[in-house]
Amino acid sequence: KQGAARITSSPPPGSNAGYGYALAAYTLWGVAPVYFVLVGFAVPLEILAQRIVWSIPLLVLFITIAKQWRALVSLDRVSLGWLALCAMLLSINWLTFIHGISVGRIAETSLGYFINPLVTIALGYFFLAERLRPIQWIAVALAALGVLLELLVAGKLPWIAVTLALSFGFYGLVRKRVNVPSSLGLGVEMMILAPLAIAYLVIQSVERPLPEQALLALGGAVTTIPMVCFGAAAIRLPLTILGLIQYLAPSISLLIAIFVYAEPVSAARWITFTLVWMGIALFSFESLRSRPRVVVSP
Repeated sequence: KQGAARITSSPPPGSNAGYGYALAAYTLWGVAPVYFVLVGFAVPLEILAQRIVWSIPLLVLFITIAKQWRALVSLDRVSLGWLALCAMLLSINWLTFIHGISVGRIAETSLGYFINPLVTIALGYFFLAERLRPIQWIAVALAALGVLLELLVAGKLPWIAVTLALSFGFYGLVRKRVNVPSSLGLGVEMMILAPLAIAYLVIQSVERPLPEQALLALGGAVTTIPMVCFGAAAIRLPLTILGLIQYLAPSISLLIAIFVYAEPVSAARWITFTLVWMGIALFSFESLRSRPRVVVSP
């Protein structure tokens, strides 16, 4: 007997693993400020250089396991040029983040990653001709209004948040031009930055006690493991779902800033956060509402 068609919400194959990878990636990114507080004995440039150098062994391992060396050899000059630009943007993002943590502005780094997805939407519109629906425009406008109000009230631009949002937004934009796996692309980016990082460490020649050096070396795992988890999640989950889960990271960071490190959050900053959260809520609602539904015959 034939019945009416029905809408199913059954998850696609592999999505359960995708949720696990996504939760792992964003949880690790969320608690990352704790690690950078622990290595606060080093200056931000040294932390960045150590992070780059110690990322490479793990990335080499991941590239080997995935059998991606042939893809690495086949990269052309144009792709390498785009990856070099990605490396520069990523180093700016990382250095800004490390600096923000080192000066006790964890809440502002969190704000940057709340704003980032809305910046990405705007970049997609202006550079990739991606259309925005009216509610998405309102979401972007709310985030922009939040930053503008903070600028007017505080009398200064939250430059750490803005730099983090713009650098990672442009990193994603440029990275889309190079169709290589996540671990391979990140590996090439780190190899491009490695000579500068090694040169800095040699010139500074800071002798660290073994416990401090071990903590700095741990930065390789702090960098690569969430990135690999993110790459695994991205191929298993719809971007809409992945986009919603990504707000877990800055939410955790904000809670850590307030409840672990007792970082004060000004009234202007709370207004900014509220406007950004409203933009996130609108964007999330619009994304879920417009998501294609799967129709299954009985």
